[in-house]
Amino acid sequence: MDWDEVRTERLLLRRPTSGDLDAAFEVHSAPETNRFNPDGPDADRDASARRLAEWIAHWERHGFGYWAIEAVDSADVIGFSGLRHGTWSSVAILNLYYRFSAASWGHGYAREAAGTAVRMAQERFPGLPVVARTTVDNIPSQRTAASIGLKRRPDLDRFVDGVHEVILVSSWPAPPPPGGRS
Repeated sequence: MDWDEVRTERLLLRRPTSGDLDAAFEVHSAPETNRFNPDGPDADRDASARRLAEWIAHWERHGFGYWAIEAVDSADVIGFSGLRHGTWSSVAILNLYYRFSAASWGHGYAREAAGTAVRMAQERFPGLPVVARTTVDNIPSQRTAASIGLKRRPDLDRFVDGVHEVILVSSWPAPPPPGGRS
């Protein structure tokens, strides 16, 4: 399955390029789109350029990653969503990401893009849990993750740098039996 360019009913999900820097800066520097982000908005274009470079490098290494999202009726990048390799509680995961410009909120675009990513992950990476990490007060993000089938797992929540991170997952491996034998 080709992840470079995926079309949904209303969106084009495509591999990001360095040409997406303006959109990345617009989305990641806006205070309203970072209201719940403990790191806050990107301070400058260089911060967004570093972020975009990391995403592009992940694509080059793994053949998938976070997409630049365009509404099919505009060809403008309205946000970013997708999956990247990561770990949580020492378990290999696919980290689910979605962040969209405030002007595009309220149309279900995050749900559409993130839901597509989860469905594709279940086909390509059936053994890897998809994890949405958000803050305890980011109810909109939690609702989006729940709306695409991820389940809240309070037992996986963590405090990271003093911030309560809430975890929703597609699945999670069973703990080993007592005594460590399987």
